[in-house]
Amino acid sequence: MRFFSIIFSVLIVNFSVLAQKSDKKNIGHINDNPFRQLTDLFATPNKYHNASGAPGVDYYQQKVDYSMNIELDDEKKKLYGEQSITYYNNSPDDLEYLWIQLDQNIRKKDAPALEKNESKFQLIQQTQTFASSYIKEPFDGGFNIEWVRDINNNPIKYYINQTMMRIDVSKPIMSGQQYKFKIKWWYNINDHVNDEGRSGYEYFPKDNNRAYVIAQFFPRLCVYNDVEGWQNYQFWGNGEFALEFGDYDVNITVPSDHILDATGVLQNPKEVLSKIEYNRYKKAQNSFEKPVIIVSEDEVIEKEKSFSKTKKTWKFKAKNVRDFAFATSRKFIWDMQAVKIGSNKVMAVSLYPKEGNPLWEEYSTKAVVQSLITYSKFTFDYPYPKAVSVHAKNQGMEYPMICWNFGRPDEDGNYSDRTKFGMISVIIHEIGHNYFPMIVNSDERQWGWMDEGLDTFVQYLTEQEFAESYPEVLGTLEKYPSRRGDPKKIIPYMSGDQNFISPIMSNPENIFQLGANAYAKPATALNILRETIMGRDLFDHAFKTYSKRWMFKHPTPEDFFRTMEDASAVDLDWFWRGWFYTTDFVDIGINSFKKYSISTSPPDKVKEMVEGYGINSDEMIESIYMLEDKDDQTINKLRQDRLKVLEDYLKENNSDSEIPKYFYEIGFEKPGGLVMPIIVKYTYADGSSDIVKYPVQLWRKNLDQVYKVVTSDKEIIEVTLDPNFETSDVNMNNNNWPRKEIKSKFKLFKEKIKG
Repeated sequence: MRFFSIIFSVLIVNFSVLAQKSDKKNIGHINDNPFRQLTDLFATPNKYHNASGAPGVDYYQQKVDYSMNIELDDEKKKLYGEQSITYYNNSPDDLEYLWIQLDQNIRKKDAPALEKNESKFQLIQQTQTFASSYIKEPFDGGFNIEWVRDINNNPIKYYINQTMMRIDVSKPIMSGQQYKFKIKWWYNINDHVNDEGRSGYEYFPKDNNRAYVIAQFFPRLCVYNDVEGWQNYQFWGNGEFALEFGDYDVNITVPSDHILDATGVLQNPKEVLSKIEYNRYKKAQNSFEKPVIIVSEDEVIEKEKSFSKTKKTWKFKAKNVRDFAFATSRKFIWDMQAVKIGSNKVMAVSLYPKEGNPLWEEYSTKAVVQSLITYSKFTFDYPYPKAVSVHAKNQGMEYPMICWNFGRPDEDGNYSDRTKFGMISVIIHEIGHNYFPMIVNSDERQWGWMDEGLDTFVQYLTEQEFAESYPEVLGTLEKYPSRRGDPKKIIPYMSGDQNFISPIMSNPENIFQLGANAYAKPATALNILRETIMGRDLFDHAFKTYSKRWMFKHPTPEDFFRTMEDASAVDLDWFWRGWFYTTDFVDIGINSFKKYSISTSPPDKVKEMVEGYGINSDEMIESIYMLEDKDDQTINKLRQDRLKVLEDYLKENNSDSEIPKYFYEIGFEKPGGLVMPIIVKYTYADGSSDIVKYPVQLWRKNLDQVYKVVTSDKEIIEVTLDPNFETSDVNMNNNNWPRKEIKSKFKLFKEKIKG
């Protein structure tokens, strides 16, 4: 079968009819073509962020080093800290003050964030929900700042505005200078299971123990950059964190029977581990085949029976990280395995209570290992010394080198496929956040999709490779059941109520459906770019280029968009505009299918037309005429007539080409707002088929309807659009010729019930 465009020599009659004279002109209009360039939305390139999407020649970013002494009071559920901060002003600006994030202040009794949403009475409420909302005393959280001092212990004036604190320096911090100061603070640790939160503790009543996952626990410098100066958007709960890179030296004091892990490298393992634990710890450093259990489940069960009254201090150092977090409990089982990433040896680590087994011992570290391998393949070699997965009920949260993850069997150790795959997926996702945004350090407070969407996309790739590495995990399934990334799975969201859909390019606080908007839709968009628009080779090169360009730097959305085009030579402005800046959806259909025959004799319609303009049809030049097969003339005769003139032409031009047997004109409509390539499957009478992809540029001059001429040696009996569901087309009922009813799952369910 052959597809090609045919140029027919036809008589074209141009005429104009002046129906009525009018001096009125149509009013002008702006360029609203979806293929117009994005210069109206993109920031102008400059010396900090250049036009290619790379850091500019004068790109800069600040650096902040922290030295901290932290103590956890397990009995009182309090955290105490004293920290020294060194701020490096690498900007060209002199700074009159510093802004610090106090994210724990979202938990103060009078925090404005607690009242950010409207509230209405629900006619039916669970007792716990009602009591928590209207009776229970609110949790008394938030930072208690005891003092702020300079390096000489002189008090520094400061001012707290909700979740931000301004440090009023005595004289401006000049460009190129350092500034050192100290803060002492404490706060009450929240129960993250019952009171929610990205960190806190889980209480286990059966053994009267707690497991702590601690983050956002210290005052952290806001970002100061060339894009917006100080990052000054308050922490309202959804938008996450914009932070500067720096070095950390942290001492954490906890009960002696606790096991603790954190961002950075443990400096004193001999001091905090038993001799047996230390030997296992050392063995794990070279165990590349399987994890070594440092603290076993049986040992944890013994620990849970008593509570140490003594303390130990765990010491960590971390280089070039944007944050710090830790987890600690006497309930933690601890395992780790070494994995080779490029020239680096990385420790894949898991911490989990016995309540997580057998699921966690079986799959957690495997998921960490696979994440490091796959993410590194698509971005850059993982540069940090370890990656830690910590089990915490209902949690899914990320920090440099460490993250919290949900997924728990029932009390008997049984679990469903949903629980198993949910746990594996969240571990992959949160470990993946080491790449976006812990290293490629986008502003999560402003652009949630830049970390969540990119991470979810690579998560999808990693899940599929996890199933290839561990096929036994699938059971009876054919492929890994990825929740997000498959183009079909975003259709319910994109076809939903427009009143509750926001563009991807929206602040997380202004989004109605954060999961669909910041995670699923951008991940789907990138998957479509890779598989359908650009192709894997071009996409993978461009994506890796962006990742490497912005390692340990602060990219903007324009940097990503520009780099993807710069490194691929593919103009994607139409794609970014439609998928990221609008809430339009894909709906492309077939609205006409016509069969044609060719003839050297003009059909009656042509004769009538030309004779109406005073031209004798007998005097028309020799041409090829297209005759729709439903025309009244005798088709067989015309089909015979066509042959001689074409055969003679082909002989004269020494062509071996054969005349196609079948000619079709297919019309495509676009009820949806998004332009996309037209992917068509042609099925023939002999049972064979071909898939053809027409470029998106087909829509550039007509956004409503376009046509394609198709020639074939075989009869087409069926035409199907998007046969492999590549474009997230929201309406499949117009995707076939002849028309087919695509029954919804609900309709199929109803029919099944009726019998």
